[in-house]
Amino acid sequence: MKRKSLTAKKRKIKKIINNPKVNKIYKKFEDIVYKNILNKDFAIGVSGGSDSLCLAYFTKIYSQLFKNNVHVLIVNHNLRKESQKEAFKVKGILLKKRIKSKILSWNGKIPKKNIQKNARDIRYSLISDYCVKNKIEYLVTAHHLDDQIENFFIRLLRGSGLSGLASMSEKVAYSGGLRILRPLLDFKKSDLKEITLNYFKTFIEDPSNENDKFLRVRIRKYRSKMAEEGLDTSKIIKTTKNLLFAKKALNFYKNKALHKHVTFLSKNKCMLNKQIFSEEAGEIVFKLFADIFSLVSGSYYPPRSKKIFNLIKRIKATKFKKSTLGGCIIENKNNFVLISREQKPSKISFQLHK
Repeated sequence: MKRKSLTAKKRKIKKIINNPKVNKIYKKFEDIVYKNILNKDFAIGVSGGSDSLCLAYFTKIYSQLFKNNVHVLIVNHNLRKESQKEAFKVKGILLKKRIKSKILSWNGKIPKKNIQKNARDIRYSLISDYCVKNKIEYLVTAHHLDDQIENFFIRLLRGSGLSGLASMSEKVAYSGGLRILRPLLDFKKSDLKEITLNYFKTFIEDPSNENDKFLRVRIRKYRSKMAEEGLDTSKIIKTTKNLLFAKKALNFYKNKALHKHVTFLSKNKCMLNKQIFSEEAGEIVFKLFADIFSLVSGSYYPPRSKKIFNLIKRIKATKFKKSTLGGCIIENKNNFVLISREQKPSKISFQLHK
């Protein structure tokens, strides 16, 4: 599809968005989405929070201009009694602005520990399965500048290495051929919240955002205190972006090692040649294992760094036979390591409400 003339398109956007600040943020969003997706179908996840509703608003404008078919997905984790009611509330907020959506409900085992991590895994499992079934190549998310800073501090406290401390990538590959696109990474949550309140007049607050038992919530409170002491968050963002350049270089060599030493028998199973331990640097081996765990298990995030390093150390020992980690079974097979998914995902239900 040929892009519309710049003058005509600018005129149309200005008619839809008459606020210069909002127009500027939308334009950056559009440039990133157009560069990657053009007029293909894509999906977005909407939680009802201010950032995801802003994403829904921008997506509506984009689809009007470029005629995309956008799948707006709401996840009901079933983690709380109010989950289903909240999902329908989000659907109602969107419908008032003529944005159609689908609710994906989790019918599997309800996790009792690591709630936020498990909720994230459930969310991405439901959405990625939906996208694969509907041949959707891109999932667009509402990750923003504040997410970048929070992730940096969380991983710093956990002792993460280069990959963990680096900035989020604008585009990243996920399982099943799905790609995740993050076009709002340069914008503050406060800006997205302002846009959402102006357009939708409301949004839903996640009650867990006030619960101090979650590290992310405590990090937000620490950030407020550090800001009072003059912490310049722009320098943190500069640091994470510099780390991202180093991470990209690391990924280049990791991908070479992947092609040389790993054979995928299916999307849920692979064989790894133990020669990798003598031929590749330790950081390359670690990164490769982390990626394999995500790909094979279907989880958005791999296991913690410490657990991966401990597993690698055990595999290199002569007595290693079998272990489990991150939803995967790891088995010794003479000169190879077999890594396979531990179990099939729990039953998934797509509830489509009109």
